[in-house]
Amino acid sequence: MLFQLKVVVYKTLVKFTKTLFVFLAQPKPTVYVGENATEKLCASMAQFGMQKVLIVTDDVLVKLGVAEKVEKALIKSGLEVVIFDGVTPDPTYTVVENTVATLIGNNCDSILALGGGSAIDAAKVAALCATNPDKTPKSLGGFFKAKHAGLPFFAIPTTAGTGSEATIAAVISDPVSHAKTPVVDLKVVPIAAALDPTIMAGMPPHITAATGMDALTHAVEAYIGKANTKETDRYALAAVKMIFKYLPRAYENGQDMEAREAMALASFYAGLAFTRTGVGYVHAIAHNFGGHYGTPHGLANAIVLPYILEFYQDSTSEQMAEMATAAGIGQELVGDEALAAKFIEQIKMLNSQMAIPTKLAVLKECDIKGIAKAARKEAHFDYTYPVPKYFDQRGCETIIRKMLP
Repeated sequence: MLFQLKVVVYKTLVKFTKTLFVFLAQPKPTVYVGENATEKLCASMAQFGMQKVLIVTDDVLVKLGVAEKVEKALIKSGLEVVIFDGVTPDPTYTVVENTVATLIGNNCDSILALGGGSAIDAAKVAALCATNPDKTPKSLGGFFKAKHAGLPFFAIPTTAGTGSEATIAAVISDPVSHAKTPVVDLKVVPIAAALDPTIMAGMPPHITAATGMDALTHAVEAYIGKANTKETDRYALAAVKMIFKYLPRAYENGQDMEAREAMALASFYAGLAFTRTGVGYVHAIAHNFGGHYGTPHGLANAIVLPYILEFYQDSTSEQMAEMATAAGIGQELVGDEALAAKFIEQIKMLNSQMAIPTKLAVLKECDIKGIAKAARKEAHFDYTYPVPKYFDQRGCETIIRKMLP
């Protein structure tokens, strides 16, 4: 009975949040798409009046020469360039503080994030810290904590997964506890972004697979959640359709520019969808796999997604059938239940095709209770995810236990 009462409260909060976000004017970046997108973005930065830009990236992209390509495009457009390559996976408060110190120490007037979600998230928070000197990365955690707009911020994603170039959120980690701190603010959306398939061409297959499934998870959770709108549904369905068509191609041939460009767009569309709707239990569990074991976020989402969809199936068969139809899955089948089952089956097959495991190899029985508790807290209390169906502690543990090796 107590759990049922709590569910009523959760649903009420979801309705309130959905209503609030309907009235918030969500900014969207100008987007340049295609094999010359980087050059167009760099030229636009000069047109915006930028003079000295800090590229926020990681040492891998520097060693691969990707940062050098962007640096040359910026210099060609007349900008001075400073590079900060200290971004790490799951960037910490310290990484952001070091980014801000480099920014201020070199008198840069703008930031260009180059990388996956980690680089973009670090740059987002650094841009806010630079113009809100009374705020630390930690104190910006939560909703709408910044008083002033951030430093002019631009982005070039190198992976097609997080959609961070489209979202109003960033995630920064505590360097000691490793707890993740979401920073949610309309001010973190970049002015412009480049979706450049040539930048993504060198992404190895396993990263292509994990990030692609991350984008699919964003689209699916946005579509089946209870905070969706007609606009987010259009973005989510487009992303689902494109991912099923192009992710296998991008995985098999990283030089397939058509597939790379389509996946970059799909990730962007999924980002536009979930930044307004929120996510669900897939992310709640995946985040805690990352916190406990350091499991890469995209991989964790890919493993968890089919299990949660099976749990949701009786409540979301109509929506899953619509996604199956959009993706061209199971046209010969009749009825929402059959199409929904086919949709889940195809996700499992896509994972298998890309060598994504069905189990989490590092998962331990002794950790399951704590992971379930933390995942439910994240979904129910911390961020009120608009899930279509709720589970209690025992139900959450049961689902996670299915992922034991």
